[in-house]
Amino acid sequence: MSFNRHGVLALYRFEMSRFRRTLWQSLATPVITTLLYFVVFGAAVGARLGEVHGVAYAAFIVPGLMLLAVFNESLNSAAFGIYLPRFTGTIYEVMSAPLSPLETGLGYIGAAMTKALLVSLTIFLTASLFVPFELRHPGWMLALLVLVALGFSLAGFLVGAWARTFEHLQVPATLVMTPLTFMGGAFYAIDQLPEPWRSLSLANPVVYFISAFRWSFFGRADVPLAASLALLAVFLLCGLVLVGRVLRQGVGFRH
Repeated sequence: MSFNRHGVLALYRFEMSRFRRTLWQSLATPVITTLLYFVVFGAAVGARLGEVHGVAYAAFIVPGLMLLAVFNESLNSAAFGIYLPRFTGTIYEVMSAPLSPLETGLGYIGAAMTKALLVSLTIFLTASLFVPFELRHPGWMLALLVLVALGFSLAGFLVGAWARTFEHLQVPATLVMTPLTFMGGAFYAIDQLPEPWRSLSLANPVVYFISAFRWSFFGRADVPLAASLALLAVFLLCGLVLVGRVLRQGVGFRH
């Protein structure tokens, strides 16, 4: 069976059309939020801390802000994108279309990734207007950004397939992702924490993702880069396997 490129693009464009209808709100919100973070953390906290690992604090938090946007946008977009057609019943139109499980997943997950990347790059451009910072490994930065967006889009797809109500969509983001992201080193270096908090932080997978992404900017990581890449590979593999199983078996769709 040949790859249905037109079907994937149609599903992708349909999902992106919702993003385009709210383009102003979707991009203005992260810009305003970024500016607030710079005012609160960059000015207030940064004035006291000065530099972290030889990097101005306002610049130090830029990679963390970008990944926070990727976490939230990819997770929420993928979850809402798959839950809404289940809620309205239009998911059966997708299931009856000549699309394989792989092609269906590419359409939904590709759209969620694109939204997350656009929001994150908007934050990058906004930050560059206010804070001078270096980017030592731009290729690694883009690669890590895409891989993290893919991983959390896969996780969001699973959330959307699992959810039975709109309230269920908020459970992982509120009870799981919010604590993990704010304790993941986005606004501080892990070695600044006293024990046992530093050791506990090393059990947080978000720490490894943010550490690797910050390394692509400044060439310094809180944890070994190899450990971060290995954990990211495991995260992606688990997501791909679980999403593939959901799509093949129709879990949350046919049942």
